[in-house]
Amino acid sequence: MERVFLSLGSNVGERRANIRRALGALGERGVRVVRESALYETEPVEMRSDEWFLNSVAEIATADTPEALMAKLLGIERGMGRERIATAADEKLPRIIDLDIILYGERVVSEAGLEIPHPRMSERRFVLVPLVEIAPEVRHPALGLTAAELLAATRDASAVWLSGEQKG
Repeated sequence: MERVFLSLGSNVGERRANIRRALGALGERGVRVVRESALYETEPVEMRSDEWFLNSVAEIATADTPEALMAKLLGIERGMGRERIATAADEKLPRIIDLDIILYGERVVSEAGLEIPHPRMSERRFVLVPLVEIAPEVRHPALGLTAAELLAATRDASAVWLSGEQKG
């Protein structure tokens, strides 16, 4: 079994329920959720939207290959009504659910449609803050830095709050 970290996010509809539903769907597909971060209210990044995200990170254990796991994640997204649509200038659209593989053990994968570690994880507080909550010691296999070190070094200043806290 591999130690894998996933990023989960939603900014459409019942965001908390969407993330819970996605986590449940992982279990239905033979993926064991080991632990989950808290839920975080996060400012949209690289997206024109007034709707803030709810984000979390889950550590999972799986025997799936990275490609098979990604196929399961895409199937869950489709099953929940998300379509990954290419847009002009790679504009990001609001989404009912967004599931990404952040880290897959110590593997580095670079294939069409799949890059692990996630190529922008070190630039995104909405990934790093919940990752540091549950696994501050986990290392980025290409950069050699821990999640805590990546968070301390990121230039991303976007807002990230524990869900339920006041934005301000």
